[in-house]
Amino acid sequence: MAIGMFESFITGHWFSAPAKAIWSDSATLQAWLDVEAALAHAQAGLGVIPAEVAPVIAAHARAELFDLPHLAKAIAFAQHPLVPVLHRFEELCGEPAAGFIHWGATTQNIFDTASALQMVRTHRLLAGHLDAAIAALAALALEHQATPMAGRTHGQHALPMTLGFKLAGWVDELDRGRRRLAERLASSFPASMGGAIGTFAATGPLGPAVQALVAQQLGLLSADMPLRSSYDRASDYLAALGLLAGTAQKIAQDVVFLQRTEVGEVAEAFHIGKVGSSTMAQKRNPSMALLLVSLARMLRTRTQAALETMVRMDEGDSSATNVADTLLPEIAIIATSVAETLARLAQGLAVNPQAMSRNLAMTRGLIASEAVMMRLTRLMGRHEAHRLLYAAAQRSQSEGVPFIDAIRAQPPFNGGALPDDLLQALDAQAYVGESARLVVDTVARVAPGCVEP
Repeated sequence: MAIGMFESFITGHWFSAPAKAIWSDSATLQAWLDVEAALAHAQAGLGVIPAEVAPVIAAHARAELFDLPHLAKAIAFAQHPLVPVLHRFEELCGEPAAGFIHWGATTQNIFDTASALQMVRTHRLLAGHLDAAIAALAALALEHQATPMAGRTHGQHALPMTLGFKLAGWVDELDRGRRRLAERLASSFPASMGGAIGTFAATGPLGPAVQALVAQQLGLLSADMPLRSSYDRASDYLAALGLLAGTAQKIAQDVVFLQRTEVGEVAEAFHIGKVGSSTMAQKRNPSMALLLVSLARMLRTRTQAALETMVRMDEGDSSATNVADTLLPEIAIIATSVAETLARLAQGLAVNPQAMSRNLAMTRGLIASEAVMMRLTRLMGRHEAHRLLYAAAQRSQSEGVPFIDAIRAQPPFNGGALPDDLLQALDAQAYVGESARLVVDTVARVAPGCVEP
């Protein structure tokens, strides 16, 4: 019976199937067993345990040899998540290997190191989707580097820009998120095998060397200080995921706005069979962008809760680790789904330059008021030019007078002729600044493969 959003027949398709596979019960059990096998191998190599038992332990470190429903009942009875697993593992390995499984380790060592493996695998998925999203947006930005549109602040027309400039801003921010995650991954999820409280008491002087070998086998860094009560390392990466969620939601909400019927400048992909409403047949809702907003909200709330688990009592605190261990799979799956949905959204965006041109002309020149001010500044100084244009712009909006006529009525023109360069300044499409250059520079830096040599 499927319960919960990840497997529900209603919402299961929202979430990345490969990410769910990484964090499934069987994959999680396998990650625990992989750590146990790596621990035995490292200890055998350093003479901590007999060399002959390590291959036996590794040979039986296979999740398919364990009965998950039976383990679930045993875990509930024991009220401990790993001891029933160890009991079954011991049965499988037999003596003498059974006596050397989990030597000198504690449950949180296995869980933290196993989740590090899973997070590294998750990051590869997530980064691939981010790469795809950035590449799609970068290519679209180059294509529309000179396509003029209205720039908006506070929901109002501000200055002209190009669509490419807007997209390049998304690309630049996503690239920062991508680099932030890559920089934090290894240090956030190390191998941590310090034992019951992190002092290597059971393994003694060889403990750090054992941990280093485990890390090497698993492709992880070795924790400098394997203190169980420290969660700032993982929190660093999780906080970066929260920032990525903010960027993704910002992009998605921009798409929702741009797809509004009254705006119509950009729309997400549509196919016959995609339904916007059970009653309003005409609806083409930005459902993918809205899903991305939803996923980003889910991710941010969970990363915030995970950061709260940094506060831990003593040298071990299951009231905190229970929360972190439960949240981490959800965070990993949702974060990957954010990146995956973002990539699909980016790859399907459709642009309507005609709507952009129409909207740019909507205010009949008002959007170019700064351009006019800069021309007038040569005649009267910026402060006087702003006063003149403020009066003209407010009259134009309040009385419906064309902006050019409102300017002409102001002193010093008093209804007379206007300078030619001032009339030229009212061409909004010509006042996009360095939009195109910024697009090319950004794409060349972030996605050089999109730039033709």
